[in-house]
Amino acid sequence: MTKGQAKKRIKKLKNQLRETDYAYYVLDKPIMSDAARDSLKDELEKLEKQFLEFVTPDSPTQRVGGKALGKFEKVRHKVQKYSFDDVFDWNGVLEFDQRVKRFLKINKSKEIEYTAELKIDGLNITFIYEKGVFKKAVTRGDGVVGEDVTHTVRTVESVPLRLKKDVTIEVGGEIFMPIKSFEKLNRQDGRDRSGPVRFANPRNAAAGTVRQLDPKVAAERDLEAHFYTIYSGGEKLKTQHQTLEYLRNLGFAVEKHYKKIDNIGGAKDFFEQMKKIRNKLSFEIDGIVIKVNDLKLQDKLGRTAKHVRWACAYKFAAKQATTKVKDIQVQVGRTGKLTPVAILEPVKVAGSTVSRATLHNEDEIDRLGIKIGDTVIIQKAGDVIPDIVETLFKMRDGRERNFKMPDRCPVCNSPVKRKQGEADHYCTNLNCFSVHKEKLYHFVSRRAFDIDGLGPKIIDQLLDEGLIKDAADIFSLTKGDVEPLERFAEKSADNLIQAIRARKEIELSRFIYALGIRHVGEETAILLARYKIQDIRHKNDFIKYFQSLSVEELSQVEGIGEVVARSIVDWFSNEKNVRFIEKLFRNGVEIKVSSVRVSSIRDGKLKDKTFVLTGALASMSRDEAKDKIRHLGGNIFSNISKNTDFVVAGEKPGSKYDEAKKLGIKIIDEKEFLRIIE
Repeated sequence: MTKGQAKKRIKKLKNQLRETDYAYYVLDKPIMSDAARDSLKDELEKLEKQFLEFVTPDSPTQRVGGKALGKFEKVRHKVQKYSFDDVFDWNGVLEFDQRVKRFLKINKSKEIEYTAELKIDGLNITFIYEKGVFKKAVTRGDGVVGEDVTHTVRTVESVPLRLKKDVTIEVGGEIFMPIKSFEKLNRQDGRDRSGPVRFANPRNAAAGTVRQLDPKVAAERDLEAHFYTIYSGGEKLKTQHQTLEYLRNLGFAVEKHYKKIDNIGGAKDFFEQMKKIRNKLSFEIDGIVIKVNDLKLQDKLGRTAKHVRWACAYKFAAKQATTKVKDIQVQVGRTGKLTPVAILEPVKVAGSTVSRATLHNEDEIDRLGIKIGDTVIIQKAGDVIPDIVETLFKMRDGRERNFKMPDRCPVCNSPVKRKQGEADHYCTNLNCFSVHKEKLYHFVSRRAFDIDGLGPKIIDQLLDEGLIKDAADIFSLTKGDVEPLERFAEKSADNLIQAIRARKEIELSRFIYALGIRHVGEETAILLARYKIQDIRHKNDFIKYFQSLSVEELSQVEGIGEVVARSIVDWFSNEKNVRFIEKLFRNGVEIKVSSVRVSSIRDGKLKDKTFVLTGALASMSRDEAKDKIRHLGGNIFSNISKNTDFVVAGEKPGSKYDEAKKLGIKIIDEKEFLRIIE
């Protein structure tokens, strides 16, 4: 065969294979057997090996290629990804419809056209095509930054490598594992036996497969993809229904159970129909998605800080199962708080095995009337969070045993106390090992020192090997200390030490929060950092300054009551705590107090003004809003009082909104809030 003949034959083979895949994955109408398709692909592979110059990235033979990756590259999304607001009953759907109409200033009696689609329980992926050729696949991540998983997503047969038109487009879709493929995978390599290798559900299996570093491993597992949105590029369309049709015509697999509905009432019929066929589908769904059909209205509705306003996910009712409470054990947290945990006979709920559930405190146990040995109903609300919702008293056989909160800490055997008026019990031993570990976890957490790569498992290793006794020892670690540990190599050890060094300089409020003083959360830490902030210019001033404060003085600070003030004063009166801070400073920790920031706080136009936030903001996150208020000298509180100056009401405000109205406190919307801070 000549080169010219080979080139023509290769082109015909690729076109035929694309048409075959389109008929199978998109039209759901196979035009040839799998054996015939495999024969065509085999011929193509042989020709491409003989004529390498004709191999192209969009060839069906190039789904698996290249070496395994060493890591996942981070990719910033061009268009930020937002989630859907979940609703769990019909009233929630009707409220969504009314919110849409209120925002658009449409009469309640006027109908909005929607589309209804299945909510596939898979992994959200962004797919990027340039001139019709597949270029990149990126996970959702945090909505702003995701991970490049092109190497594994390329192996998914239903992801087209070339579209029917040479368009540049960025689309969204769902990667999932069909139920039969999931069951087959769990039978392989001993996965049918209980153990850590067994996948909990198809979604976990799909997520684990997509995040494989080796594409050959991903290719061995049967993943599929369905597509449902366009982020950018392609033709200009008017509706979501047109979008689905357009995607289908381009060669994307679009799940066939979608419907345009004239009004919100049609969503109920669609939901009930999908509930009936749910167990007959080849993949798992956890509800339906209802979207405003008109794309111009979608743009007008926009989004809140977390959710789009033009769509909601109508979830199926929580899946429930019954099981027995084998025991109730008590865990000890960072602050010494004792939390009772129900140890259950393992039971499968919504695709995953549940063997424990938190009972929060003694009052919750009394409310549920739970005894050890009781039969209970376990629930995963929205297929996510396990919970005990009911005790089946009629199932008792007389062998059940009452549970009583311990008088002594289960970790260190120190006395346990429950303060009057509080629901929680606390270990009185400040040196309790469990409390010690939790304090270390808190110390390195995101809102405290935020040391990248230093999570609970690594902290536990460092403690077990005797490399650290307290948080201050973290800053004296060397590469040689860390490298011999399990899961560490030269590069990862070096990365951890660099991350620790990078966090030796820390803002004053973060430093206070990291100390783990009881009752001192992030907001209180910021109030303390701003109170007479000019008196702390250097780390040497820190201890002297806080030891000079009295309960009476601190109690006068807005937002710090007597209980919190007493806790702060007691903490800094403890010699062991003072020695710990001194050790931190000796090991190189520096407190950062910006003179510019101090000036802006002292002279800011919101000086002495107090704010309470309720509801979601569209233009910024809750944390960003708080930072802007603080920077301008304002205070933020979680609760409303007569001293509150402003309540900022975003989308779906809570009970604080009603409380503010009763107290006559000024309520401002997001537009007015932006005017104030800008």
